[in-house]
Amino acid sequence: MLFGRPAHRKNRRLKVTQTRNINKARKAEAGGPRLSPRLSSPVPADMFSVFHPAGGVLLASLGLLVPRLSFASLSVPDIPHIAGYFGTKTRYEEVNPHLLRDPLSADPSVLRPPPAEQCSPVHLTAVIRHGSRYPTLKNIRRIRKLSELVRTEASRASGGSESWLQEIRNRWEAWYTEDMDGQLVMKGRDDLRQLASRLASVFPSLLSEESVRKRRVRFLTSSKHRCVSSVEAFQEGLQRRWGCHDGEPEYSHEVDDELMRFFDRCRGYVEGVENNRTALLEVEKFKHGEEMEGVRRRMADRLGLPHHRLTPDLLEAAFFLCSYELSIKNVHSPWCFLFDESDAKVLEYKSDLKQYWKRSHGHEINSLSSCPLFHHVFRTLDRAGRPRRSTDASPEPASILVGHAETLLPLLSLLGLYKDQTPPTATNYDSQHGRRFRTSLIVPYAANLLFVLYDCQRGPRLQLLVNESPVRFPGLEAEDAPLYRDVRATYRHLLDGCDFHRECEGRAVGRAPNTEL
Repeated sequence: MLFGRPAHRKNRRLKVTQTRNINKARKAEAGGPRLSPRLSSPVPADMFSVFHPAGGVLLASLGLLVPRLSFASLSVPDIPHIAGYFGTKTRYEEVNPHLLRDPLSADPSVLRPPPAEQCSPVHLTAVIRHGSRYPTLKNIRRIRKLSELVRTEASRASGGSESWLQEIRNRWEAWYTEDMDGQLVMKGRDDLRQLASRLASVFPSLLSEESVRKRRVRFLTSSKHRCVSSVEAFQEGLQRRWGCHDGEPEYSHEVDDELMRFFDRCRGYVEGVENNRTALLEVEKFKHGEEMEGVRRRMADRLGLPHHRLTPDLLEAAFFLCSYELSIKNVHSPWCFLFDESDAKVLEYKSDLKQYWKRSHGHEINSLSSCPLFHHVFRTLDRAGRPRRSTDASPEPASILVGHAETLLPLLSLLGLYKDQTPPTATNYDSQHGRRFRTSLIVPYAANLLFVLYDCQRGPRLQLLVNESPVRFPGLEAEDAPLYRDVRATYRHLLDGCDFHRECEGRAVGRAPNTEL
């Protein structure tokens, strides 16, 4: 399905619905200054907002009305001490903190073909997660329940008199409404616009003005509104980077859920993991285990609630409220002060357990469900690296695919990345502090997996980047950009196999999940 200008009817209906549903939400995002408990001055809602459409003119937001070169002199607003532990609800800036001072700062030195060879990038495939979003309906309802519980049942005689606690009890309002349900927020659009601009700086020959104007870059997206909005924002970022439009931005992308939401179509995964209560036993054990119980009781005491009234789900809602207020409004929410760093590490581990066993190395089918996307990426790279006659049409210089954390994690796992020698379980929390599998660092909002293909003297080479930082292929750790033929040899068993129908339909339904790690 193509989205372009004039807009497709379905796309137009989607955008009209989005506008109607989040109009009042945007007022809540941007309306009026708000004081952080640790700040003496108001925090602008759009401190990190760089692009604002106004007749096609690039405007600096209020907080950024300074020359680009003076960006480094801006002070970074107060950031919660637990900001780096929110798992899949972590801001991208927590992974790349330099972006807090300059969200357009790009580093071409991350491209590392062998210096002894003459190499040039000839293709980029980017698999990208959508940007910052509102809570989903499930979490919005939990937030409202938590707010009502604190308002009506918290004891005023206990829990302390700290200003942040009084703020929660007396002044904080649950402004989230059900129609927000996972929609992309203004900060989320900026996430993708700014990523597009940075990638255009690092890959000027691939995401060039000519490629953008002639629509030689291919865009694919999940059908979810937050992904469609994200791929639009990425295109806006490229068009504004090169000044390619004078009025409204033009969009040209395809919706492809077979690629970007492959997990919905994999029966072996849906029935063997997603709908199988035994598949996440480690998560359930930890949820009611010693570490989580300790955090839950401490939070109940701090809020002045009876222990039994603060359930594990409401505890998690309070934790993620800090995340949402930071990623949506850029404020240091009073909810953040409930938790110290040790509390946050426990809650992050609970989130990581869920993602590990539900989307990653925990069960073999989790990664195998991404076979369609894996094959698509390598077919695209094969075409880009194939020798061509002078009369052949040039291949697309870049392919941008926008999906979800649930899109990225299985693919990263299939590639063999972030696999610890000892898997995380409900009983080994104390030995997992140095684990590689931390979703806060792997799949924050706007997370990205970049495949960079080079034309080099000895033949094509391939480099991986995760969140704009170099990552080496497992088994090929000697160099950042190994020969493409060596990468293909490493993944030969998947390139020759990894059949979606066999893996997803041919497996016995209802069998115990594969726990071979």
